[in-house]
Amino acid sequence: MHIRVCLVCMLLGEAAWGQTFYGSIVGTVTDASSSAMPQANVTLLNLGTADRRVSQTDGSGNYQFVNLVPGQYRVEVENSGFRRFVREPITVEVQSAVRIDVAMQVGDVTQTVEVSEQTPLLQTENAALGQVVEQRKVLEMPLNGRNIFSLVALVPGVIPGGQSGTTPTGQNPFAWANFQIGGGQSNQSASYIDGAPNNASYVNLTALVPTQDAVQEFRVQTNSLGPEFGRFAGGVINLTTKSGTNGFHGSAYEFLRNRSLNANTFFNNRAGVQRPAFSQNQFGVNGGGPIRKDKTFFFGSYEGFRLRQGQSYVYSVPTDGMRGGDFSDFRSASGTMIPIYDPLTTCGRLGNPACATGPNGASIISRTPFPNNRVPDNRIDPAARVMTNLWGRANSPGLPFTAVNNFTANASVGVTTINTTAGWITVFPKSSGHSSGTHSGKT
Repeated sequence: MHIRVCLVCMLLGEAAWGQTFYGSIVGTVTDASSSAMPQANVTLLNLGTADRRVSQTDGSGNYQFVNLVPGQYRVEVENSGFRRFVREPITVEVQSAVRIDVAMQVGDVTQTVEVSEQTPLLQTENAALGQVVEQRKVLEMPLNGRNIFSLVALVPGVIPGGQSGTTPTGQNPFAWANFQIGGGQSNQSASYIDGAPNNASYVNLTALVPTQDAVQEFRVQTNSLGPEFGRFAGGVINLTTKSGTNGFHGSAYEFLRNRSLNANTFFNNRAGVQRPAFSQNQFGVNGGGPIRKDKTFFFGSYEGFRLRQGQSYVYSVPTDGMRGGDFSDFRSASGTMIPIYDPLTTCGRLGNPACATGPNGASIISRTPFPNNRVPDNRIDPAARVMTNLWGRANSPGLPFTAVNNFTANASVGVTTINTTAGWITVFPKSSGHSSGTHSGKT
């Protein structure tokens, strides 16, 4: 049994400079005349965890909130003599910078301008070329084997290679990342899970394929990437896993495939052998929620994968006549009889006459064939007779004359995999005049 365990250790915010899956919200606050509004109070609220961060605009009216866990947020802006501005939901995707510019309206602070429907948010804060595969596609796209990296092909500029879209269990691990991004070579792109590198040092091998239900979304960057990335020659896949919120959520599932609708193989049909066995079970459960409301949250997932399938084999085995010593029909591919010699008649041995000498002085080995190319029954060792049962009986005639490839059968092969993910997020209370922090860990 193979066991895969995803271990991503996420340290304190001060030491989290290497984590690149966070997003950010930036913007400029202006008044009715489009002049910059300094010292305006800006509040950011995570709608899932109630994590609240507060800040003020600078002298140019700019504000920013960085290191945001991907999710849904609300922005509130207040200033004396102006109506309070509220906008939600604002979707922050993995490694995205969302710009929310606010034009304040003159009025009483008790009045509120709420914005809930606007044009889609554009990525204008960096020049990186890429696309986010959002949560709905991650969860609802049909995947045989639920290989999350199969969805990388949804992004323009990605060309999948052989076996990259198949189940990762039991496959060559080089197939997991067998796709080309932005014109790069296969297996030369980089992948990250919650900011942690997911590539091994050996030929940039992908180290882990995470569970589909544990992944919230991922971004595929194909060109003009930032300086925080390295050790790749193609593109970057940045995955982020789910986190707990103030509401409990979870799911359980099982995906079953069997041989009922499978076709038989060509060699099985020719030999009259039934369809090989096939049973694939992929099952799991995941859930998240609050440990302490507005403070500490959890999320965990478990997935098991069990595959049992018959593999067809075509071999060459002794014919029933050969098992009894009858080689009278033992022929070459051209139909020529191949003689079977009696080893006890070899010249120069066992008291037999000496071998003839050739022109160069070398001995010419000679011996006598068995009559009719049959080994006498009393010349077959009892142990050898028993050992002929090590082979299965021929179930097809095989090739003409030689009877090669005269045995076809199914053998059961299989693999079992366990994939687990667990994590927590703790939201620290904010300090006066500063943004609050987030400490998270995922295992």
